[in-house]
Amino acid sequence: MAEFLTTVNGYIWSNSLIYLCLAAGVYFSIRSRFVQVRQIPEMIRLLLHGEKSAAGVSSFQALAMSLSGRVGTGNIAGVATAIAFGGPGALFWMWAVAFLGASTSFVECTLGQIYKTRDPLTGEYRGGPAYYFSRAMAHTKAAPAFKIYGFIFAAVTVLACGLLLPSVQSNSMAAAMNQAWGVSEWVVAVGAVIVLAFVIIGGVKRIAAFASVVVPFMAVAYILLAIVIVFANASELPDVLTLILRSAFGADAAFGAIVGAAVMWGVKRGVYSNEAGQGTGPHAAAAAEVSHPAKQGLVQAFAVYIDTLFICTATGFLILSTGAYRVFEGESADGKVLADGGILPSDVAVGPAYAQNAVDTLWGGFGSTFVAVSLAFFCITTIIAYYYMADTNLRFLVGKYATTPIPVLRGTLGSNTTLVLQALILVSVAAGAVSTASEAWTLGDIGVGLMAWLNIIGILILQQPAYKALRDFERQKREGKNPVFDPVALDIKNATFWETYEPEAERTKATAKS
Repeated sequence: MAEFLTTVNGYIWSNSLIYLCLAAGVYFSIRSRFVQVRQIPEMIRLLLHGEKSAAGVSSFQALAMSLSGRVGTGNIAGVATAIAFGGPGALFWMWAVAFLGASTSFVECTLGQIYKTRDPLTGEYRGGPAYYFSRAMAHTKAAPAFKIYGFIFAAVTVLACGLLLPSVQSNSMAAAMNQAWGVSEWVVAVGAVIVLAFVIIGGVKRIAAFASVVVPFMAVAYILLAIVIVFANASELPDVLTLILRSAFGADAAFGAIVGAAVMWGVKRGVYSNEAGQGTGPHAAAAAEVSHPAKQGLVQAFAVYIDTLFICTATGFLILSTGAYRVFEGESADGKVLADGGILPSDVAVGPAYAQNAVDTLWGGFGSTFVAVSLAFFCITTIIAYYYMADTNLRFLVGKYATTPIPVLRGTLGSNTTLVLQALILVSVAAGAVSTASEAWTLGDIGVGLMAWLNIIGILILQQPAYKALRDFERQKREGKNPVFDPVALDIKNATFWETYEPEAERTKATAKS
């Protein structure tokens, strides 16, 4: 089975997907006139001045929900893995895919807002790729094909976010805790299941509230500590930057033979970390209460920067500046050692232990504990975000039947599809914690790759409404208005939510007058 999954992963993450991610990012950047650069001030402003309502979360909460999915083991263990198998140059390609991916994130998340809907069971906003695939072309002859495409994406997302991806997070969390305190993986598995069961049963509002508190606090704490350690090794920074750039393009003799691996691992771990193009961001984006879809598109584009340019860079500099790395030939820890920073124990495993040993260089014994705690929070919030995405797509697939009892399970704890999903994701978490790292990462890469293939191809076809929304948003801003979206005026079809939408501020005024 392990060999079969590795083969499948090799086909999914072939060079074709690498080129697709990079080429799509270049194309979206050009089409949007590099919105990821032009609108940075507006991105920051929107984070601080967002709307919210009983049905939708605020822009900041939606960002926190999105970051809770993006910021996880990929920011620590993923960076370490990219450096170990792709060399220091992999960090440059993570930066490249983040910069280009911010435009991809804008397009997909704006589409998520345009074609969102209100959940008939909970009243909460729901949306994502499955929704825009099935709705955007509903007025054309291609409608049946895109509806099927939407159902395929929804099914793949339930599989990926419900079963494949959670295991990676719990595996890294268990490895970090075992490294720090010698805690059994089974103890971590049980503890994680208990915490997650409490949060995910509370629904999107509890998820948003939990993420908006935990994610910013832990991300800032982690970045600050990494900065302190990097500054303590400031004399190494020029050499680190030179090493990254030379390694990225094969100019360094030690890494010339693995320049292809640098691109592969940089893009693979970059997409895994920031999720630009994967199709996960639009789920959180659709849950936000905004008066115009482009607002949330900009906020989610900035989330890519926070994830990769801030947090992943902090990890990369932390590892490289302290010498807590080891680079292998053949993209395997069994391969020849091409470079060794000199401080890692000979038997250390590739993963979070790289960052733990790096922090220990400044505070002996503290590194393992701090990274383990940080990773625990990052991983828990990521798994919660995965559940929300899986649940959103399950609702898309089965609609009102999500809470209808399943005849063969009637009277049991898992008597409907939502509870079955909750049970499955908890089983995945427990299984991942006690699995090997290679098994967990292979499953996770398969999940990310399948979603990325489907979503990027889809948004390349459906991208036009996102640009119409961007131009409309920018026009209203130039006129000094608070942009409000009118799909009919822009000739955007099937955005039915927005055709009758009234901003929360206007609803409040109307209620007060009446």
